[in-house]
Amino acid sequence: MSDEVATPASNFKRGVHATLDVDVIEASPDRVVLSLAVGPSVHQPFGVLHGGVSALLAESAASMGGAMNVPDGKAVVGIELNASHLRSVSGGELIATATPIRIGRTVHVWNIDLVGSDGRQVCAARCTLSVIDRPTS
Repeated sequence: MSDEVATPASNFKRGVHATLDVDVIEASPDRVVLSLAVGPSVHQPFGVLHGGVSALLAESAASMGGAMNVPDGKAVVGIELNASHLRSVSGGELIATATPIRIGRTVHVWNIDLVGSDGRQVCAARCTLSVIDRPTS
């Protein structure tokens, strides 16, 4: 058994994050930055980034940040996500930057900006997280 402490970033590359090859660029309690390559695997039928992928990246960034802001024995789960898709993107890299608006005892609210490789904003999102007891299973 390893002595390495599990962190939200070290536990991240599983499930959908592994499938979509989402990378953690930066992870701290005050700022999380994730990246994703935009290509056919994340396109909708018209050849541009699927809005659901933007939403997934936004909630993932907020959830990672939220997880770093709760005490041992607690976890966060998304309870609301608002995502305004501002422009389409068909290639390059999508970068999501999440910063907290409010870190409360039971509720967190995070702002997430998603930008394309050209630095132009693709999506503006806000995610509300509920702080819960960490599941035991």
